Amino acid sequence: MEFVVDGAASALAASADRWPLVSRALLGFADRSVGRCWAAGWRPADLVRVARRELGPVQVALAVDLIAAEGRRHPAAALDRRWQEQLRELEAEPWWASDEAYLQAFADRHRMDRFALATAALELLRVWALLPPVQPVGPVPGHSAPRVSAPRSGEPRMLGRIRALLAKAESTGFPDEAEALTAKAQELMARHSIDEALLSAGGPSADRPAALRIGVDNPYEGPKTMLLDAVAAANRCRVVWAKEFGFCTVIGFDADLDCVELLYTSLLVQATSAMQRAGSRKHKDGAARTKAFRQSFLVAYAARIRERLADATERATEDAAAGRPAEPAEPGGVEDGGGALPVPTPDGGLLPVLAARAEAVDDAVGRMFPKLVSQRVRVSDGEGWVEGRAAADRATLHRGSGRIER
Repeated sequence: MEFVVDGAASALAASADRWPLVSRALLGFADRSVGRCWAAGWRPADLVRVARRELGPVQVALAVDLIAAEGRRHPAAALDRRWQEQLRELEAEPWWASDEAYLQAFADRHRMDRFALATAALELLRVWALLPPVQPVGPVPGHSAPRVSAPRSGEPRMLGRIRALLAKAESTGFPDEAEALTAKAQELMARHSIDEALLSAGGPSADRPAALRIGVDNPYEGPKTMLLDAVAAANRCRVVWAKEFGFCTVIGFDADLDCVELLYTSLLVQATSAMQRAGSRKHKDGAARTKAFRQSFLVAYAARIRERLADATERATEDAAAGRPAEPAEPGGVEDGGGALPVPTPDGGLLPVLAARAEAVDDAVGRMFPKLVSQRVRVSDGEGWVEGRAAADRATLHRGSGRIER
């Protein structure tokens, strides 16, 4: 296969005079290739993740550009919210003067000759062409989305208050204050989820679960998936891990999915930083045991985070079921700033509403992934386990430093 790619690249790069024609033809072919990936269930962040896992930085840059080029076919109104967010995060916008000038502009930007660039482009297109269909998590461009949980009045403000809490938690130097802020952030998310559930139950038509993908790569992909599952469970979502593709699909109601992504992003950054601060480890005979230590560290971190978030969600649910208002989100001086109007509880009570939504999520998982298996993650380092739980107790949450790949 490498010989075939080299031969094709040589033919494409042979003539400087024909390079502009090659450039235009490549973008046209890539449009069709990318479109086939969309029809097979892949999304922009997925294709870039594949390039990063299988190839190198040049192909990642090419992937972003080819996605941007194909995106010219679709007005923004034809894309769902998460699709648009992915394009913004990838900064997938055409920057070249014309399609004929693209390859030379890319070669100049990355200091490449024609043969090297043609080879990189063919390698990327070959990898994309071999991708199998995956379970869609949303509509392809140009197709209307099924109705999912729509943002209600006050929702952006609520998420803004949660982010403010998490930023305050990250900046404090006092572990007790940070833990209080962490718990309060999860309680607010839980109350936000409950309000969404009650509004949907009292509305003219029920919302349906949605889905998104979050990248989970090596090293330590098993413990990272456990952490994501802990965050998802606390926010009434389910996680399905596609290990071979390096991502997890999170299924839940739309507002809950936003909370899962927000929390997991921050916790993963913090877990990685805490693990690195813990340093390396060796056995008494000098043999390295850093990998076992870090595996155990992250598994313990995820287990303890699951306990903390579950406690916060349980408190918020009990308060809502009893009709108690949410406490002001002001630990450490964070301004709550008011919020949405109180949501009345249906005559049947809150718990049946939440149970119905949990059943809807389970049904959605069953339809999307009818054949699932469970997998255990083992630990073998006691010190890593102890330090991981301690780090989870110190964990704070924020959105600003670091970004995971979806």
